[in-house]
This record gives sequence, structure tokens and C-alpha cells, in this order.
Amino acid sequence: MRVLVTGGTGFTGAALVKRLRASGHQVVALDYKDGLQCDALRGLGAEVVIGSVTDPEAVERSMRGVEFVFHLAAAFRELNVPNTFYDEVNVEGTRIVLEAAIKAGVWKFVYCSTCGVHGNVDRPPANEDAPIQPADYYQRTKYEAEPLVKQLGAGRMETVILRPAAIYGPGDPERFFMIFKHVARGTFPMFGSGRTLYHPLYIDNLVDAFMLCLARGVGNGREYLIADERHYPIEEIVKSVGRALDVDVRIPRYPVMPVVIAGHICEKLCKPFGITPPIFPRRVDWYRQNRAFDISRAKRELGYAPRVELDEGLRRTGRWYREQGYLREGSAALAQVSPA
Repeated sequence: MRVLVTGGTGFTGAALVKRLRASGHQVVALDYKDGLQCDALRGLGAEVVIGSVTDPEAVERSMRGVEFVFHLAAAFRELNVPNTFYDEVNVEGTRIVLEAAIKAGVWKFVYCSTCGVHGNVDRPPANEDAPIQPADYYQRTKYEAEPLVKQLGAGRMETVILRPAAIYGPGDPERFFMIFKHVARGTFPMFGSGRTLYHPLYIDNLVDAFMLCLARGVGNGREYLIADERHYPIEEIVKSVGRALDVDVRIPRYPVMPVVIAGHICEKLCKPFGITPPIFPRRVDWYRQNRAFDISRAKRELGYAPRVELDEGLRRTGRWYREQGYLREGSAALAQVSPA
């Protein structure tokens, strides 16, 4: 098939584009800027279109001849933008892509949402019917696009909604890097009890789930939580990273509330000046909000079966960080990127 992947040059999108090309599909990757992966994707025969999902002309150009759409593009960690930017990209951008897909005669549309629509999981593990309680503008806008997918697609094309957990793996210098960075130095500061639950998702496992959606009828009209087989207390995640790096990590404990307050203050003070705050609420949430999910629906209805377990995924990721020069054990001269 000819497949469009929006957000196709980012970490998740590029991994999906590579798998689609390996499976023999023609692929168009739409993204708002030249990513690190652009040359590699073009070398694999993918067509790369530079443009925003908020630009109808760019979306229409990328949609020509397309039969299947994976919509991954989203405003995610943009800190120095107004909150309305998330509405423009995550909600209106999704509407623009949906309308172009319908006009082009696309037969199936897969929307990549987020497990974050469930917010803090009060009764872990949560399934797809758990309360919707987004905690920030990213999670809110990702959820607000879900009804659009169902409403606009109804009777016109098949639709599937995937809600991935915490994606990580080789090729991504962001999501788990904060953990790896501190562990490589031998000390990871733990704010709170360390028993907060976290559910990782190795990139290859997520791409497996996307690929399962290529079949006709599979998942149509449904939403699915996608995660690895198990969730873990965050302290166990840290210890697992230590094993992956062969580092005996020390985990001193501190109260969490002072950093919660500091996160809110820093964000409010820095935002008017366009400065990225050193600490902000979404970063602190990792220490205190439960993320644990029941993936049985995806197993039962999609045939999803996560293949890569945590220890192996972390080993592969740590090896990639070292090969790329992100980790210099015992050194403060580390790349400064966003946290997990």
C-alpha cells in the first residue's frame, strides 16, 4: 500500500516508516521540519514532505495516492509556546488530516493518542474504560482529538485509536535519558517513595502494534492501550537501568512536595520570557503519578504480544546512548535533553 505517516521523521514515526519500508509498502513521511532521520528515510525510499499538519496544502500534497494513514504528529514537549498551540496541532491538525484522508479515499486511519488521557491511575492497572482525567494541555488535546477520529471517520473509513505508554528505545535522546544520565553518574535522586508505578513501552513493541492495524477490520472503531507486558515501581526502573549500564546506582530519597511547588513556580516565571524552565510540573509528575495499564484488549483483539522485555530494551537503549556519546560515566559534561 501507499501509506502516510504524519510525524514521520521523529523517533516513533521514523521507526514505523522503516518497518513499513522493510515490509514493502510505499511510504510518505510528513513532518514540520527536517529531522535527524530524514536522509536515512529517503535512503530507504520513503518520500519525505516537510510541512505542518496545520497546513491544509501540505497535508493534501502528502495525501496524494495514499490508502492508509498513521497519524502520529503532535505537539508534545514544546514549552515555550502558548497553550493554544497544543489545540492547533493536536486537535485542529488532526481534523485537517482526517478531512484530507476522507477526500483522498483513504480506507483506514490509525490515530496515535496517549495513555496520558487517563491521567493518574487511581486503581491500577487501568484499562481503556478507566476514567478520562488528563492532567495537562498535551493530554487534554490528545484526548479531544479522539472523538473527531470516530465521528469524522464513521461510515467513511476504518479508524483505530492507540494509546501508547512511555515509549523508549534506541534512536530517542529524550524520554528515558534523564534516568540513564543520573544512573551513569552513580546516583539517582528519588523524590517521594519510589513506589509510583510506571509502564514502559519499547519502540519495537509499539511498531508491532501499529503493523497489526494494517489488516482490514482489525481494531476498527476501537481504542487500545499499548504497553510492555509489565509495569514497575519507578525505583525498579532505575535499578534496571543500573543493570543495563553495569553501574551500582545509589538512590538517596527526598520529599516530593518541594519539587512539585518549585515546578509550578519555575514554569510560571519562565514562560513569559520564552525560557525553558529547569523543572516543570510534567517532569515532576514522573515521581508521583501512577501509570499502569491492562493491555489485554490489545492482546485479544489486535493479536498484540510485546516481544522485548524491560532488561533487554534498556540494554539496547543504553548501548545506543553510549555509541552516540550521550553518556559519559562520572562526568558532568552530558548532553542536556528532556527527561523521561
